[in-house]
Amino acid sequence: MEKFEIKEMLEAVAAGTTSVEEAMLQLKKAPFEEIGIASLDHHRGLRQGASEIVYGASKTPEQIELICRTLWNAGQKSIMITRMKPEAVQLLEGTEDLPFTYYKEARMGLVGQMQTPRQPGYILVATGGTSDIPVAEEAALTAEILGNNVKRIYDVGVAGIHRLLSHTDEIMNARVIIAIAGMEGALASVIGGLADCPVIAVPTSVGYGTALGGVTALLSMLNSCASGVSVVNIDNGFGAGYQAHLINNMEG
Repeated sequence: MEKFEIKEMLEAVAAGTTSVEEAMLQLKKAPFEEIGIASLDHHRGLRQGASEIVYGASKTPEQIELICRTLWNAGQKSIMITRMKPEAVQLLEGTEDLPFTYYKEARMGLVGQMQTPRQPGYILVATGGTSDIPVAEEAALTAEILGNNVKRIYDVGVAGIHRLLSHTDEIMNARVIIAIAGMEGALASVIGGLADCPVIAVPTSVGYGTALGGVTALLSMLNSCASGVSVVNIDNGFGAGYQAHLINNMEG
């Protein structure tokens, strides 16, 4: 159960449209559930603002289905699965009782629906090149599924900086920016020098030889001279999208 759902439920009790007994029944549900292969945290949304998210890369298709089915039956309305393998996608697409959508470019699946944005502002996701788009889509979809407006500007790297500068208005009006780049990773510093909002830098493993699988971009972003730039791990679009969601939905 998400924080906003608890708030809505308490407001309904105060308004008299939900009984105290009905509200207590919802809150009395066990905070976690043991299913043999996992201990599922049903109260994570209440504590952290986002419910359980399934990391799919190292799980079997059957494990993913069992976890998703358990979360769905417990009332979780939006279940995100990252780094899905084709076998897991095929299994979930074949289920009739789980509403499943697969996003191929991001390698992400969703059981249920995207949450409705609760903030009017937007998160901007920018990439240095086209090759960075899979990581960018993981970041963008993570933020969208969690309930955020997202804008995308792709292939605007420093090799042709005029492409980035043509999006100055989008950069300056964003609430959070995710800057995704491989090679030398310079995009984050340039965007950090233009924006007045937090910038989350994502190094990608795109690049030749001494790009070192993203290590060069990572070190470049960690040494950014632009203030307000923070860095997540190599290819960690999910982590960036989640962090951007938390920033965008902070209550003043």
